[in-house]
Amino acid sequence: MTTARGLEGVVATTSSVSSIIDDTLTYAGYNIDDLTENASFEEVIYLLWHRSLPTQAQLDELKSQLSENYDIPQEILDHFKMYPIDKVHPMAALRSSVSLLGLYDEESDIMTDEANYRKAIRIQAKIPALVTAFARIRRGQEPIAPKKEYGIAENFLYMLSGNEPTAVEIEAFDKALVLHADHELNASTFTARVCVATLSDIYSGVTAALGALKGPLHGGANEQVMKMLTEIGSADNVEPYILEKLNNKEKIMGFGHRVYRQGDPRAKHLREMSKRLTEQNGQPELYNMSIEIEGLVTGSKNLPPNVDFYSASVYHSLGIEHDLFTPIFAVSRASGWIAHILEQYANNRLIRPRAEYTGPNMQKYIPISERG
Repeated sequence: MTTARGLEGVVATTSSVSSIIDDTLTYAGYNIDDLTENASFEEVIYLLWHRSLPTQAQLDELKSQLSENYDIPQEILDHFKMYPIDKVHPMAALRSSVSLLGLYDEESDIMTDEANYRKAIRIQAKIPALVTAFARIRRGQEPIAPKKEYGIAENFLYMLSGNEPTAVEIEAFDKALVLHADHELNASTFTARVCVATLSDIYSGVTAALGALKGPLHGGANEQVMKMLTEIGSADNVEPYILEKLNNKEKIMGFGHRVYRQGDPRAKHLREMSKRLTEQNGQPELYNMSIEIEGLVTGSKNLPPNVDFYSASVYHSLGIEHDLFTPIFAVSRASGWIAHILEQYANNRLIRPRAEYTGPNMQKYIPISERG
């Protein structure tokens, strides 16, 4: 056996959901650039789950199925109100509430293909409502019911603020959802597949994925990027702040990626969205600071920005609280998790790697009375 820390370079399975080849990301063979410019998030959901783009009739059916399942049980809303609101991170609330959803689904443990697809629809439809409901409840506000005629992006922004989002905001958020939908065998996706490979249910798989996404080295990075931008405060402080971090060999969140060598192909789309939105809301300094940070970090360490770096200023410009950035990642990535979960079920084998033992050998039991 050979070992690889973090399983780096190890090919653990085959998949037709998405690929990263020569720094190009594709969903079912479609280049992410093509999809970001042309496809809606709902089209991408269909693509990931079926490996083909939908016809208009198929897309209409999917949208109808999602809209019919937007609502979440009142018991979960009541449960949110029991949380220690000032101490609970929204990712912890989302992780727990998705697990709770399984308790109210009569098909939770039915493992037929048809039942799993119906559960996939319910989970994808309800996650945006869970995130926005918790966000409002912790502010002392009542949750806002989704509008059946709205898509996921428009509904999320509406349910969060209570205001009708602009066309630019809807477009930007929808593109962000497309960009985050799947990313091959990342940490949370691998976690989901390991979980359901035991033939555990889909709610367990998505809950396990949420637990992995919660970490700052995965989904939490964009929240840390916004924290950094807030600490810097103004363009005058960018250079001394970043140079101090670089001199101290501190990690700067939002840069570099294990599987990309020439740069994350998603970053350029979010960079452009950041420019448009920060100009629209009168905060162009956020974009300008980000550009300067990119120049310093990439110039010094040859680390280009990843998807998290510019998504921070995009979400901030949409008026979204910073600790909701990772739950938004989950709103999108649930589509990819579900695609991989369904693929795992379809050709399952228990995932059980080995570990190279590095501890002592040939130890002999000593009675407790004789231990020093």
